[in-house]
Amino acid sequence: MSRARDVVEVVAKALADKPDAVRVTEREAKGQTYVELAMAPGDLGRVIGRQGRTANAVRTLVTLAAELDGTKATVDFRDDD
Repeated sequence: MSRARDVVEVVAKALADKPDAVRVTEREAKGQTYVELAMAPGDLGRVIGRQGRTANAVRTLVTLAAELDGTKATVDFRDDD
């Protein structure tokens, strides 16, 4: 597991009403790490925030954490339907 994945998981569980429903997966392709966050639909709005400010902050943290590992990372937010 990478630092980027850990950052996403900690932040998402802290913001979620249902932290047990938070799922973070990670995959690598072409030298980049893709972190996917899936959670309950109501909780997803809390992580995205007003006008996407919280999501942008999470993306910034993930970028910095990935740089510490010497990689690049991207976050995708998904809701469970």
